[in-house]
Amino acid sequence: MKKYTVVVCDHIHEAGLKMLQEDENINFILAADEPKDKLIKEIIPKADVAITRSSTDVDDFFLENATNLKAVVRAGVGVDNVDIPGCSKQGIIVMNVPTANTIAAVELTMAHILSCMRMFPYSHDHLKNQRIWKREKWYGYEMKGKKLGVIGFGNIGSRVAKRAQAFEMDIVAFDPYINPSKVTDLDMTYTKNFEDILACDIITIHTPKNQETIGMIDEPEFAQMKDGVVVINCARGGLYNEEALVNNLKNGKIRFAGIDVFNKEPATDHPLLDLDNVTVSPHLGANTFESQYNIGTQAASNAIEAAKGIAYPHAMNLPIDESKIPSFVKPFLEMGQKIGFLESQINKNQIISIKVTGHGEIAAYVESLSTFVAVGAMSQNSGDTINYVNAEFVAKEKGINIEAEACADSSVYKNLITIKLTTSEGTTSISATIFDDNVQRLVNIDGFDIDVALRGGLVMFKNTDIPGVIGSVGTVLANNKVNISDFSLARNDNKEALAVILVDDAVGEKALKELASLDACIGVNYACI
Repeated sequence: MKKYTVVVCDHIHEAGLKMLQEDENINFILAADEPKDKLIKEIIPKADVAITRSSTDVDDFFLENATNLKAVVRAGVGVDNVDIPGCSKQGIIVMNVPTANTIAAVELTMAHILSCMRMFPYSHDHLKNQRIWKREKWYGYEMKGKKLGVIGFGNIGSRVAKRAQAFEMDIVAFDPYINPSKVTDLDMTYTKNFEDILACDIITIHTPKNQETIGMIDEPEFAQMKDGVVVINCARGGLYNEEALVNNLKNGKIRFAGIDVFNKEPATDHPLLDLDNVTVSPHLGANTFESQYNIGTQAASNAIEAAKGIAYPHAMNLPIDESKIPSFVKPFLEMGQKIGFLESQINKNQIISIKVTGHGEIAAYVESLSTFVAVGAMSQNSGDTINYVNAEFVAKEKGINIEAEACADSSVYKNLITIKLTTSEGTTSISATIFDDNVQRLVNIDGFDIDVALRGGLVMFKNTDIPGVIGSVGTVLANNKVNISDFSLARNDNKEALAVILVDDAVGEKALKELASLDACIGVNYACI
């Protein structure tokens, strides 16, 4: 009977260890207390599957020694310490356990809201540690009747909202990637206007950390909030601009903040710790006995199934045997995912459907291609919870229709893929191919024939076709210190033009507003891949 070696690199709940010990097909090694050098050089080479947490980085050094490894299970939600592309290159499947700590994170958020409203940690310290009985110092605020703004209405945000509703709070939810009925069916208010959130009494954020959400609450947003607002972040560090957060706590714009996560951790010398209108905790979102039990047992179960080759639950990369597909296919799969991600940045609304069409030899792989496209398109909102295994299920849960179409080779290109993303506000369609130079190229965007490399930052500027537009666009970008690396133009029969501009520098809101204000502008978008 073949035995598979599972190495536990970091501590997990005893229930998970017991599952591994009791499986007769598993050779279990607990190496959580071993020096990292010994773990990686002497123990990891024996492993079929490794279970890690945040203490063990799956980096180049780890992968160099993982000569027998076929899967890594990250016992938790975040996979920041796992080199997923590096694992993919070695055929190592990466899995996580994304729902094990949901309730723990929800309840910690509620604890911070309550603590901020009643200043509980400070009154506790006043009596217990300072032995001062001074009731008149600790007047708080009731939650009943207050407006709670929830940014991100996924597994955690929606549950926070339900619990806040039990406190008779009025809930306003902002999440452009969900069906509004998910909110309104709960007798809550759904908004697409971010200013409605900024007008709330309490604001809590529950989004993934990605290009769109990093620093999404900055000085301009704080300035629009009502005086005495309470803000909460138990999701990811950096969603609030921390410098701006500190400034507004100091000047009294923000009355109280509840913070569990920081940009850089451990955060033992952070300016927030010097303020007396903040409740802080050291990233405790998953720190309950129940969630640790769930994380440990789910991680062990995933490891056992992966070791035996039964399944790869919550796989973050595709378990694909590259030896069984033609070499030209994988770059198209990668390109499809990038285009899905690109279109979701251009068309930032609730996704209704995704249609993927393949022309030429790639048409035979259009079903696999549609999975990659869906992962790219939904990752903007789903973050760590979306993967190649659960993409179809997540899409169905969100009411997103995924369609794959294989067409006869009627295109002028040897292989061509077209991805049409339909949202509640409109449709975006992009066609792309890969030439012999292996450069991924966009060849059509919404009916405009174009030729531009799919890389880096892209500004898409649609305008009425009149003289002087190119110069005006270039001037705006130059004034905002944005360097242009490529400028591609296309026109249609309706006297409209589309410029796709590759840029070397990030394009901020100020530059986009200036571009949008140009007389000829029909629409402008910035995306980065």
